[in-house]
This record gives sequence, structure tokens and C-alpha cells, in this order.
Amino acid sequence: MIKTKMGLRITWIIPNVLMYIFFLGLSVFVFANTEGLNDINRLVMWVITLILLLFIVLFGSYRIWTWIKQGKL
Repeated sequence: MIKTKMGLRITWIIPNVLMYIFFLGLSVFVFANTEGLNDINRLVMWVITLILLLFIVLFGSYRIWTWIKQGKL
């Protein structure tokens, strides 16, 4: 593998992994504070945010996977 492609791969994969960690941390926060968020009527907003973040992370992973298969990364 060409060295520049490996660097490009790492450049795309590291932020994607960090987004997965962010998603997990945010999920723990939301589930730990479910009662308080429900009391102030913000639980639905946080759950929608979690769902959107999950779709973004999954789409990013899919895009990276397709680029690797095509030989771009």
C-alpha cells in the first residue's frame, strides 16, 4: 500500500472512531439523566440528536468502507 494512502486512511478513520466514542458518551449521559431531561421536557430532543448522530456515524463508516473498496483510500 502506498504510504500516502495509509496516511489518508488514518486521517479519515480517526475522526470516525472519535465520533463513535462521542456517540457512546452522549448515550450514557442521556440514559443516566433520563428523569431530569424528561422533567424539563428535553428528553425527546436528546433522543433525536442521538439518532441523528448515529446515522451520521454509520454513513461516515459506510463512505470510508466504499472508498477503501474502490481503492481511493
